[in-house]
Amino acid sequence: MRVYLLVLLIAAAVTYLLTPLAYWIAARTGAITAVRDRDVHTIPTARLGGLAMTAGLVVAVAFASQMPFLEGVFEIDHRAWAIVGGALIVCLLGVADDIWDLDWMTKLAGQVLAALFIAWQGVQLTTFPINGLVIGSSRLSLIVTVLVVVVAMNAVNFVDGLDGLAAGLIAIGGSAYFVYTYSLTVAASPTDYSNLATLVMAALVGICLGFLPHNFHPARIFMGDSGSMVLGLVLASAVIVVTGSIDMGTASDPSKQRELIPILLPLAVILLPLLDMVLAVARRVGTGKSPFHPDRLHLHHRLLALGHSHRRAVIIMYLWTAVFAFGAVALVRWPAENVAIGLGVAVVVAAILTLGPLRTRGRFLDDDAVTAPEGIPTAVPRRAAGASGASPVVPAPTPGPPTGPTDPHRAHPEGTSR
Repeated sequence: MRVYLLVLLIAAAVTYLLTPLAYWIAARTGAITAVRDRDVHTIPTARLGGLAMTAGLVVAVAFASQMPFLEGVFEIDHRAWAIVGGALIVCLLGVADDIWDLDWMTKLAGQVLAALFIAWQGVQLTTFPINGLVIGSSRLSLIVTVLVVVVAMNAVNFVDGLDGLAAGLIAIGGSAYFVYTYSLTVAASPTDYSNLATLVMAALVGICLGFLPHNFHPARIFMGDSGSMVLGLVLASAVIVVTGSIDMGTASDPSKQRELIPILLPLAVILLPLLDMVLAVARRVGTGKSPFHPDRLHLHHRLLALGHSHRRAVIIMYLWTAVFAFGAVALVRWPAENVAIGLGVAVVVAAILTLGPLRTRGRFLDDDAVTAPEGIPTAVPRRAAGASGASPVVPAPTPGPPTGPTDPHRAHPEGTSR
């Protein structure tokens, strides 16, 4: 456990220390989220935080590869480096999108390419822990792997709409998954606790925690697509690694079924991002719009409409993620009946905090006044997609009396995440 915690701390420290460098790069490449009519942030804000997060992942995995405790992870195969390689691919794709605003087809093609890369290197879904189901076709296995990875990347991207939201959700859900994979490893191999999925989750939680101090409201920098897609890919990769390494004989034993929850737990970890994405796609397609058409009807926007402040809306979504993720992990230790009772109580408490009268109190107390960070001009140079050189300047909005709530909430179009 101590080695994994050390990996987590290294990932967090590297990410935290390199985020100012990512900020500097964003300011000089025009990777700035300008203020538009549909947005709720009030100042132009740098993105490219994903550069620091990816660097934290790379350094943490490189450090782990030199630890004798984890040498088994790197001696058996190259899947750890495959996950790092896939993260680098989507990070570069996200950087390009954060600077030049790529069209959705180009982004999707890049996501598929990254998913194919990690699948080609062995990170591939081959089994389901449901009645001993095995994916017999290599082609079907490849398709399912790509689908899982692409859906995870876009789910995280869709939910990344408030300061600190995506990083916090993945840190909480990733912590739950880390506890599960570590428990599974201890039970399966009492003499060797080294495990690829546990290592990956430790690094994932670390980069999220290292980025949060820069990203929690009021955010100094957004993670951008270069960060959200990396989080989705790494999370999906860990899920695939765990699912593909299950002993199907054990999985088919009903008495141990609750201890093997690699299908239930991933869904619990990304329940809110996945639900938000499904609702957004259904909503837009139902009105004859593109699934990628931006709107202000995401789950976090609905919390803001209920009267929650920016920070409170984020914390409430943290709470729901913790309820479902750790509720699923609890099945490892306690009987399902006891877990169901505890989960029911937690859901009621979360619902009261979400819908109760407290949502209207102190709405403006925790939203600090925000001014443009140093190095980010009030007129933001932006580059048109595919254009060379700088495009016309996008001016910041003229200051004036507020016409609505004073806390700087914001929306973002898909493809302009943080």
